[in-house]
Amino acid sequence: MSAPGGGEMHQPLPGCFRHPDRPTGLRCSRCGRPACHECLRQAPVGFHCVDCIEQERRGAAARMPTATAGNAAGSLRATLAARPTVTYVLIGLNVLAYLITAVQAGSVLDNNRGSDLYERFALVPGLVANGEWWRLIGSGFLHFGIIHLAVNMYALYVVGIACENALGKLRYSLVYLVGLLGGSAAVMFGAWNGQTAGASGAIFGLFGAVLIILLRLRRNPNMMIAVIVINVIISVSVPGISWLGHLGGFLAGTAATAAIVYAPEALRALGVHQPTRKAVFGAGFGVLGALFVVEIVLIAVQVTSIQDQYALILPHLRF
Repeated sequence: MSAPGGGEMHQPLPGCFRHPDRPTGLRCSRCGRPACHECLRQAPVGFHCVDCIEQERRGAAARMPTATAGNAAGSLRATLAARPTVTYVLIGLNVLAYLITAVQAGSVLDNNRGSDLYERFALVPGLVANGEWWRLIGSGFLHFGIIHLAVNMYALYVVGIACENALGKLRYSLVYLVGLLGGSAAVMFGAWNGQTAGASGAIFGLFGAVLIILLRLRRNPNMMIAVIVINVIISVSVPGISWLGHLGGFLAGTAATAAIVYAPEALRALGVHQPTRKAVFGAGFGVLGALFVVEIVLIAVQVTSIQDQYALILPHLRF
């Protein structure tokens, strides 16, 4: 097109959508808006404006799979990318304890015979009644042979990572400890001179934790229920397995996890319509503390009972 007098007519360049005072001949290849070089980014095809880049980022984040879906008060977190440090540390401690006992015993399969560490920490209710309370926790890191260790550590790896991602490191650690102590408390009601060791009580606690998490997230729990049923059948049918320890750990871990993930609903039922994160954490930790107290009371009751029944024998009891 020609202007009067024979010159070319030039259309003015549009202004950038974010900086209208900057004329530009560039456009976003996605939304088509004019944009200056400062507001454009290199894309696989052409250039995209910063707004389109942000929309793409948000859409990708929304499509990413997550370990859990957070509820209104943040009882569960999406922490799939976090390293499950606590689970790795627990596995490391169990493996280390096994290696020490195997070296002391001079045997990979019979590491419970001739090992000073094993003798000092295996759970024997009568010795706990004698004042050796450390066996209640220490026994949860000992194992009868490498197969026992391998089975338990595989289970801990599978369910431990899932629980740690869902609950977070601190709450996961407390659930594990509650399950471990719950299993030991139940074993105290078995044979007063029986010998028990293994992480199974704590792991059964994690079985219960995974079940509660799946129910809270409205996921299909059938696979976890099947795993629990199979392990219960093994516990009661195979000689030498402490079904009491498994039962105690399962009940304690289930109750502890339920206290954590259902804390918001419990607070709302008590009249707190919009519970804060601090209130949710406080409620969950309060119930966890109550569970610890219940376990300690049960242990104390059974210790008293053993002392009354075997007062003459206990001073001479040895591993």
